[in-house]
Amino acid sequence: MTSKTKNSSVPYAPGCNSNSDNSILQVRNLRKWFNVKSAFRFAGRDLFGTTSWLKAVDDVSFDIEYGKTFGLVGESGCGKTTTGKLILQLEKLSTDGSVDAGNIFFKGEDLKNLSDAGKKEYRTSIQAVFQDPWSSLNPRMRVRDVIGEPLKIATKMTRSQINSRVSEVLEEVGLHSYQSNLFPHEFSGGQRQRIGIARALALQPELIILDEPVSALDVSIRAQIMNLLVDLQKEHNLAYILIAHNLATVRYMCHQMAVMYLGVIQEMGDTEAIFNDPMHIYTNALISAALPSHPDIEREEIILPGEVVSPIDPPSGDVFMTRTPLEVDEKHEYFSTRPNLVEKSKNHWVIDTPWSLATKENRVKMASLELD
Repeated sequence: MTSKTKNSSVPYAPGCNSNSDNSILQVRNLRKWFNVKSAFRFAGRDLFGTTSWLKAVDDVSFDIEYGKTFGLVGESGCGKTTTGKLILQLEKLSTDGSVDAGNIFFKGEDLKNLSDAGKKEYRTSIQAVFQDPWSSLNPRMRVRDVIGEPLKIATKMTRSQINSRVSEVLEEVGLHSYQSNLFPHEFSGGQRQRIGIARALALQPELIILDEPVSALDVSIRAQIMNLLVDLQKEHNLAYILIAHNLATVRYMCHQMAVMYLGVIQEMGDTEAIFNDPMHIYTNALISAALPSHPDIEREEIILPGEVVSPIDPPSGDVFMTRTPLEVDEKHEYFSTRPNLVEKSKNHWVIDTPWSLATKENRVKMASLELD
């Protein structure tokens, strides 16, 4: 598997760049459903003959460009982390012809078709930084062993070379080489996250998945870690997938982003374009729920009715129609058929249904409903 391999077999998907020369990772029509067992089962069979599916990820497509950050945003349970696990191969797509589907292309090559050597390269080229900097580190291992373990497994480096590399990455993340002799409990939360970042950097990856990398840290430390990640990206031309709830973090770090709801992308495009002109009602609701940068800033408040619908057997049509404050036309085609992303402006894609877009007319309707 060579760098920036061009492969014309990567299928086109709405909102995506099908040119693999620009993209290190391309996700196409990814679907991961989990079979939810009924409480009424006997001898492995459902007594009532029904099968329920938890649709964690449902027809998700996007591209990650070299040296860029792509953000996945949405409420808890929307499928962000499952998408990350599928890319990391911590979750696998079923190969038995079941409901799972889709493809993940790394440098233009389908992960399903990688040779053993290709799989090894993929495992070293993609790393992760997890949310909790404490539970992601083995408390019984010294820092030099935490960071050096991937090098022992994936390379033929000598102990001296590993120790030298550990010192190098510790310095890169703002720690000192002598601290490699310490245990994780001897560090603060921010320092532990720096150790997690150093471990991810050890194998010189090209893509890092950041799963809520600053949400467990003190507010005073978050900016330091975000700045560190941005600096490392520029220095090493790293691509990031940022999974986050905090929209301020997403706006600061991401070049492109996608807003997910119930396993489906609702809006996708350039980050600034989405923040400056959010088109989907759900995106507007997320932005209005976030704290403004200054207390005197006044913004339109959009409150969605009800709670997040269960991802178990969601509507077959537009999944957002159960949360929209607007009236849903049951005779409309998207009541029973899943709508596709539509490009409303350059590099700005959105699910376009009469009850999902935050148009002027729909905003007036929502305002009148709130007054009632």
